[in-house]
Amino acid sequence: MNSATSTFHADTSGTAPKQTEYIPFLKLNDGNEIPMLGYGLGTARSKRGKADKLDEDIINATVTAIKSGYYHLDCAESYGNEAELGAAIARSGVHRSKLFITTKTSCRPGETVETAFTRSLAKLGVDYVDLYLIHSPFWAQTPTDLQQKWAEMEAIQASGRARSVGVSNYLRAHLEATLQTPGAAAPPAVNQIEYHPYLQHDPDGLLAYHREKGIAVQAYSPLTAVTKAAPGPVDPVYERLAGKYGVTPGEVALRWCLDQGVVAITTSSSEERLKGWMQRLPLFKLTPREVEGIAERGREKHFRGFWGKEFAEDDRR
Repeated sequence: MNSATSTFHADTSGTAPKQTEYIPFLKLNDGNEIPMLGYGLGTARSKRGKADKLDEDIINATVTAIKSGYYHLDCAESYGNEAELGAAIARSGVHRSKLFITTKTSCRPGETVETAFTRSLAKLGVDYVDLYLIHSPFWAQTPTDLQQKWAEMEAIQASGRARSVGVSNYLRAHLEATLQTPGAAAPPAVNQIEYHPYLQHDPDGLLAYHREKGIAVQAYSPLTAVTKAAPGPVDPVYERLAGKYGVTPGEVALRWCLDQGVVAITTSSSEERLKGWMQRLPLFKLTPREVEGIAERGREKHFRGFWGKEFAEDDRR
């Protein structure tokens, strides 16, 4: 969703490339690159309210994802599973330099970003992350609150311990306030939002605003239209395109994001599905007309899967 174009890092020498070489990358506004397909330890892998003991199921599922070629790994302190991601990284045998690790701060009352970030690094067992996000804006009472935290985020980036910094679940008003931070070096590199055909954020012009400001969009729950929001008006479009390209409706849903320059995060626990996406997503591309056709049908239905209470007054944004 920014001015940069995504590219496939593929080996064209005639030797069959490894799966990870097929993942498209998007250049961020700070010059770093982010893999456009990632594996998320989101609410499906949450340990909220559970004991501190490591959850072997979460670790094993994440190791499976890494070994299936998912080197973009996304977690958050609020999910309580940063230690599991750290353990999975250690067990995977994949060198840290090949991974793109994201975590998020909840901006707990009375706590600095520095304190939260230091704690996250310790749980992950790494000395830097590739992307650090403010998980949501809902803790803030005023625009000044948002600006203060953003200044702290930029200090983390300046220290070299987070290569890129960004936000999550921000609406246009939150981004506009953040961009007014005194002395801010740059806009957030990323805004991670729920994004799928039934939640396109059109009334607020959110995605167009991202393009204007050079902020990349990450989509969580990109498969919503084929999972929790099904059945719906995009079903026949997905089915037709799946037949045309010899793929699944889920792969069409992911390709719809990628072909708009939107990074897609999945939380699937199926090894077969994860490997299938890695193999087939690079093999087809939707036409601009097909991308818009899905968007048009998607606007016929509204569905938000997360943060419904917080977004009650701005539900379609």
